[in-house]
Amino acid sequence: MNIEAYFKISYGLYVVSSVMDDKLNGYVSNTVFQVTAEPARFAIACSKNNYTAEMIQHSRVFSISVLKKETRPDILGTFGYKSGRNTDKFSGFNFKKGTTGAPVLLDDTLAWFECKVVQMVDTGTHFLFIGDVADGDLLNASDEPLTYAYYREVKKGKTPKNAPTYMDTEKMKEQANSTPSDKYNCTVCGYVYDPARGDPDHGIPAGTPFEDLPETWTCPVCGAEKIDFAIQET
Repeated sequence: MNIEAYFKISYGLYVVSSVMDDKLNGYVSNTVFQVTAEPARFAIACSKNNYTAEMIQHSRVFSISVLKKETRPDILGTFGYKSGRNTDKFSGFNFKKGTTGAPVLLDDTLAWFECKVVQMVDTGTHFLFIGDVADGDLLNASDEPLTYAYYREVKKGKTPKNAPTYMDTEKMKEQANSTPSDKYNCTVCGYVYDPARGDPDHGIPAGTPFEDLPETWTCPVCGAEKIDFAIQET
């Protein structure tokens, strides 16, 4: 089967957030959709591995922030590729606590919704949370929303492993065929790691091949992990 067929299914990109006690967290989701109008009701898919899934199960609330087309790379990098178990994802970003207690990301957000969970469906690797809309607002009526197609085709972004649409893109095969001089692109923000330059601001001297970077090294621009880089096409 040609897996490219899957990428023709239309998706948006959103930040879905929740709360547990005094902890706040959120993740980038491409599986958010309205299921009914009366009552107004949304469904989201969340990986069981996501910290946010645990939070939603505990608090029974979540928020949805609709991202704009030119969303900043650091937002996608932080909410899409970092773990909230050891990172305060909302630090440095504008947000508010909603009426449900769930945090609502405001930066680069066109509209937002808060929902109270009325049903949870176990789909195997993910939970499907269905919630009634408790509140919402339109913040920006002029900009276009960010779609998964634009993120993938124009920004050359890749899908996080916990996303429902993640597919193996044979990255290991690419890296096996790489050479010490190969440049690598960050699949989140487009930053290019050039071995000839290295990353001196973060202690990586010029002449360091990508393969020799520490596994803890992250993108200097958006914070994506080393595994989220791919060989630059020539």
